[in-house]
Amino acid sequence: MQKTLTEKEAENFLEKAGFSVIKRAAITHSDQVKALTKTIDFPWAMKLGSTRVAHKAKIGGVILNIENSMAAQEAFDKLSKLEGFEEAIVQEMFSGEEAIIGIKKTPEFGHVILFGHGGTNVEKEKDVVFRVLPANKKEIKDMIKETKFYKILEEKGAPLEQIEKNISKIQDLVKKYPNIMELDINPLTISKDKAKVIDARIVMSE
Repeated sequence: MQKTLTEKEAENFLEKAGFSVIKRAAITHSDQVKALTKTIDFPWAMKLGSTRVAHKAKIGGVILNIENSMAAQEAFDKLSKLEGFEEAIVQEMFSGEEAIIGIKKTPEFGHVILFGHGGTNVEKEKDVVFRVLPANKKEIKDMIKETKFYKILEEKGAPLEQIEKNISKIQDLVKKYPNIMELDINPLTISKDKAKVIDARIVMSE
């Protein structure tokens, strides 16, 4: 049997494992919106929280640049009406270059790690590179350089060491939790000297 963690569970799991995760909160009722304005500064991003919906953006489940409490209330009302709604995830906005890093357990090779251009570019660009684990430091550096995304990161002066560090952390995580079947961090947003987990999905075997 397999269990898909909620986004909240996946992000909490990664945070406990030492990943830098964006400041966030999960809410299930509209009357919780106002209270959050005291703990998370605007602008916000608000996302559909659902274990049944893999691609939230495709169904209007991601609302960005929410500037005030009225807009936040409207965003929650919209998300709560979507099919599959379980909760709304509220996050502080954090901009930068968006990468995807992840793991998939395959019958042929065991755990395989991936890196590429993330966010909504994943399906559009299909700019993703794979390596069979374990991967050494050189292999991790090489897989980043093999993507078209690498040129964008270089041009923007993005801290590549932050990406390498997060890929290494995922590799360590799989050693500790070999029952991870799938893990996607998309996006891992990279800005200046920081890289933050904005969205995560984890499937584990029980």
